[in-house]
Amino acid sequence: MDNYYGLVGFFEFCSIEQKTLKDWNIFYRRFIFLAFVTVTFSLFSQTENVGKKIIVIDPGHGGSDSGAIGINGIKEKDVVLGIALEMVKMNKSLSSSTLEIYLTRYSDTLISLNDRTKLAKALQADVFISLHCNHADYQNVKGTEVYVSKVDGNYIRQSILMGHGIERALVNQIGLESRGVKFANFQVLRETVDYCVALLVEFGFLSNWDEASYFSSYKNIESISKTILTAL
Repeated sequence: MDNYYGLVGFFEFCSIEQKTLKDWNIFYRRFIFLAFVTVTFSLFSQTENVGKKIIVIDPGHGGSDSGAIGINGIKEKDVVLGIALEMVKMNKSLSSSTLEIYLTRYSDTLISLNDRTKLAKALQADVFISLHCNHADYQNVKGTEVYVSKVDGNYIRQSILMGHGIERALVNQIGLESRGVKFANFQVLRETVDYCVALLVEFGFLSNWDEASYFSSYKNIESISKTILTAL
């Protein structure tokens, strides 16, 4: 639409010039110059996102599905959505960003697992990351873990490699305890690993007082978001 209005303005300019300019050489040179600018702008607007890595971030749960409930009352669905939205915000602020980030949900809504994986396939994502928080019966259990598909796929090796990178970043930069990179038969992983790098991140245990308190702070949400973003 912007290109459409740009072309309208271009032709309006030509009409005015044709009526007022006596020197047709000047008019011709201006016509060629404006045509060049218009075509260049059009091509730039169509290709400015070419080469960017497409990332689909999947904030787990949502709507009627709260996920884990923290020992301090916080909800998993809110924590992971906050992280995902902060990642989008941070990425937009970086003029040199090479990432194009999409979310499976942008609000407190429940999206089916099937639709989450369909979005990654439709967008031809390079990376799919599902965000979660953990819960245990014992309050002393804590730490972060990253899952990759137990089912083999075209991108299983790349998934394992990136999984280790994200897990190390969360441990070294945030200070979370490591529970390692693991394999699981989660639907969102087995349905995407043939199409892109596929990971599921469990940030920590909301049943643990220290980690639940950590995830209640907006500054800490910012830190986690930045850590994941820079690890991609």
